[in-house]
Amino acid sequence: MSYMKAAKSQTRLLQKIKESLERLNEKMDVMIDITRHNPSETETIPDALDVMTLLSLPDHLRKSAVTLCKLGEATAEEVAEQTQRARAVESSYLNQLVLMGYLKKERRGRKAYFYVEKEKAGEKPWEKY
Repeated sequence: MSYMKAAKSQTRLLQKIKESLERLNEKMDVMIDITRHNPSETETIPDALDVMTLLSLPDHLRKSAVTLCKLGEATAEEVAEQTQRARAVESSYLNQLVLMGYLKKERRGRKAYFYVEKEKAGEKPWEKY
């Protein structure tokens, strides 16, 4: 009986590993497509958001980050227009990226503008402290 439980446990574990690998594979395919089909697009992504950093982000944050890199500097509303998501949702995602140290936020009047700060000599956000 315990043999059956162990086998089921191993099967569940292998299934979880398989699902994780499939998600990782999908992320890699997206990055390969970006670099293959539009190499100039990857030139607009600053070092703070290099490929490995983008891959480590959840899909929803990655989409916001890549969109902002394409725009250069934008409000949550402008990013939301590109991503086809609600402004409030996009604002939340962009603020998460600010808290994580990948983006900067600057308030001008009533609007908040988000941007990726160009790095100084390859310094990463997490290496500042």
